Amino acid sequence: MDRAELITYLDNYLRVGEIADYGPQGLQVETANTAVQRIALAVDVSPLIIETAVSHQADLLLVHHGVLWRQVERIAGPLGERVRQMMAHGLNLYAAHLPLDAHPEVGNNAVLARMFGVTDIEWWYAPTNVPIAVVGNVPAQPSLDELAAQVNSQLNTQAQVLAHGPATVQRLAILSGFGADKVAEAKAQGADTFLTGETSHANYWAASDFGMNVIFAGHYATETVGVQALGAHLTEEFGLETRFFDFPTKM
Repeated sequence: MDRAELITYLDNYLRVGEIADYGPQGLQVETANTAVQRIALAVDVSPLIIETAVSHQADLLLVHHGVLWRQVERIAGPLGERVRQMMAHGLNLYAAHLPLDAHPEVGNNAVLARMFGVTDIEWWYAPTNVPIAVVGNVPAQPSLDELAAQVNSQLNTQAQVLAHGPATVQRLAILSGFGADKVAEAKAQGADTFLTGETSHANYWAASDFGMNVIFAGHYATETVGVQALGAHLTEEFGLETRFFDFPTKM
């Protein structure tokens, strides 16, 4: 597939031009390789991940966390090494950060909601100009222990659980990545339980203060689902070969 055609499709599908972010999203590294047939999927970019994608003979590395954040002043140091490595092997880099959190079909939070049986979904928390978190009802009404076990099994993680709410989960708020400081906002959405990624000592007591269950499943683990769903979509839509490479950070 022609790279330009694929990038145009991704930009439109993910609304990259509409969603403000902390750095430029979309095609972040453009190489001389203009044909894309094989795509490597990952959450992050590192020399080891690039090396793995190259060994897989990927034409494009599609990630959630790219290499361009806020103001980039020089392509040097670790950033320079990553860019040189990709350029040398014709590995294009496409990143979708907030656009992949916010997407209603393949976004991290939408996928997590489907995974854990959340219905009547509403969107909340907009770090920029578009809400990225979801909240909704859980008709199955699992116990907190049952939901935590599902999270551990589905995301291959070991979640930390703060059990300060009801024993039965009826309304679940979800914010992938870092959401430890959004307990009050989740409570305001009517949630009794909040699933997010990273823990935070500074916000530990908020769960107790607001009578909320909080499941910290890991920043990495909660953001593995979006790129995989997007990869499956591209395979179905264009017949492209995609493969997810798992490099957990334990964070």
